[in-house]
Amino acid sequence: MLDKLLTPLQIGAVTANNRVLMAPLTRLRNTDPGDLPTPLMAEYYAQRASAGLIVSEATHISPQGKGYAGAPGIYNDAQVHAWKDVTDAVHQAGGKIALQLWHVGRISHTSLQPGGAAPVAPSAIQADSNTTIRNAAGQLERVPTSLPRALETAELPALVEDYAQATERARAAGFDMVEIHAANGYLLNQFLATESNQRSDAYGGSIENRARLVLEVLDAVIASWDAKHVGIRISPHGLFNDTQDSEADSMAYYLAEAFAKRGIAYLHLSEPDWGGAPELSEAFRKGLRERFPGVIIGSGGYQADDADQLIQSGLIDAVAFGRSFIANPDLPARFQAGATLNPLRAETLYGGGAEGYTDYPAL
Repeated sequence: MLDKLLTPLQIGAVTANNRVLMAPLTRLRNTDPGDLPTPLMAEYYAQRASAGLIVSEATHISPQGKGYAGAPGIYNDAQVHAWKDVTDAVHQAGGKIALQLWHVGRISHTSLQPGGAAPVAPSAIQADSNTTIRNAAGQLERVPTSLPRALETAELPALVEDYAQATERARAAGFDMVEIHAANGYLLNQFLATESNQRSDAYGGSIENRARLVLEVLDAVIASWDAKHVGIRISPHGLFNDTQDSEADSMAYYLAEAFAKRGIAYLHLSEPDWGGAPELSEAFRKGLRERFPGVIIGSGGYQADDADQLIQSGLIDAVAFGRSFIANPDLPARFQAGATLNPLRAETLYGGGAEGYTDYPAL
């Protein structure tokens, strides 16, 4: 019996009809060049509008923020208009959708960067990871990430402004809220983590310094909308994209307290188990809950029953499902009916197929 999973939940300014949320899932289906969302994407999201809240695939906030061929952007008017077709389709189907704001940092390749420049990062440390480019035949191909350059301190205010402008465009495109992507080894997570951040300025060293950029971005995004329309995703203890943080608990707790003070709509946990790391402990969850009394969304290797049990425990309030939403667009109805779920087919994961993508963990 799913006593909590299928009940409504207030998530900031959004009333979710259920707690079965749709996790952000990389799909690589945009139009190149231009990083434009496509009609296929509108159909895809509208099919899944019964989710309490859809969180869109990660969407880069600037040309510099791009790290995957086939991923959409939100940095110009053409993209706003294309995204408006997506949000209209979701709303017509009765759904709610948030845009995930993304800068990949060092998880990129020179061929994806303006002018063939090096990707940027907190420090000039290359990730032991891969990303997706288009080869000479126009096909998606996995390649090692390029060596990044370290961002200058003077560049960071403009970076923060890119997030603010992306939020304004998300509002214009009809999204119901935005989610800041500070997880999974991308730029903001790179600033948070001890391994990837070796800076000696005000954005490196202590927990407070390493968290500074994330909180400046959060404040700018809130100023562009308001706190009730803003969520954030973090990935404590995650290892994806060569992320290593020796102070993961302390950083997560520091951030949770800062998020609570700002009254944001939700804290979204990208849990480490989906990427091959250990599950979050109950002690960690309790510590996070003590520091963040607002909506906490779990996202990992959940099934309906364990999701409902954890919500009942009070340690989270909703669960974002990924793989099961790809295979089952009507996932909440299937949970309600106790119906068998469709199995996930690997060939449906990315873009035109899974060939060449074997190094991705299951989403």
